[in-house]
Amino acid sequence: MPENNFVDFKSLTDEELIFRFQEGDIKAFNEIVRRYKDKIVNFVFRFCGNRDIAEDVSQETFIKLFKNKHSYKPIAKFTTWLHTIAINETKTMLRSDRKHESFSISNMLEEGTVDMELASSDYKPDSVVNTKIEVSLIQKAINELDEKYREAVVLRDIEDLDYEEISKVLEIPLGTVRSRINRGRESLRITLGKLIKKNKI
Repeated sequence: MPENNFVDFKSLTDEELIFRFQEGDIKAFNEIVRRYKDKIVNFVFRFCGNRDIAEDVSQETFIKLFKNKHSYKPIAKFTTWLHTIAINETKTMLRSDRKHESFSISNMLEEGTVDMELASSDYKPDSVVNTKIEVSLIQKAINELDEKYREAVVLRDIEDLDYEEISKVLEIPLGTVRSRINRGRESLRITLGKLIKKNKI
């Protein structure tokens, strides 16, 4: 086990922390939990809209990380690996409790409005426009997305993962990632346009 006297764990990178933890340094694990617990709770809440489930999934995510620490390999970013665990745990829990599968934007978003990337009518993968929309309308629009489009759009436009990271998290080809984000954004654009017109925003 590495010597951890006088180690400033807060200054270590995620990868340095997981490597130390793989060698038996429990303080490194504690720092990972401190650094990402709230972020994972909020990430999961964006999918399920239920704070209790989000807390449970976060706990299970770090239990899984603890038990499977040696499955992490440096070929991927630590955050990509962590998101993969979290999204798999979320799907597992939602399948066991379908009544909680309503989607909601995180309550960490400011009440009233939120900035979100949405595709313009002449969509290009790397050409998007920022649109300020009522949070409640975004929730309604995202609720209408198929899960495969929802998770891709949330990972890209809310979690800000790049296409390669999303490909690894969802275990799908890069081309499929682009297609799902494209279709998800286009569906959101159309639905939000209708909602905005209806509500005269």
